Amino acid sequence: MTVTSLLILLLIGAIAGWLAGLLMRGRGLGLVGNIVVGILGAFVGSWLLGGVLGIAIGGGLLAAIINATIGAVIVLAVIGVLKRA
Repeated sequence: MTVTSLLILLLIGAIAGWLAGLLMRGRGLGLVGNIVVGILGAFVGSWLLGGVLGIAIGGGLLAAIINATIGAVIVLAVIGVLKRA
């Protein structure tokens, strides 16, 4: 993994985590937490949408952000359920 691809991954993770925090009404976890949630969300989103449901959003940076945001919302929802338990 090159430095450029690592920076792009962190940027997509940060954007997706921030968007997920906004969509989940303030359940963000701070800058570093949002990046981690966004990166985990990218994996969850690609597994769920691509592997399980067979939905292809498209290619490119915008599709990666949308995919990661969907996954990050799911990750934040799971974290919220686990915190309540």
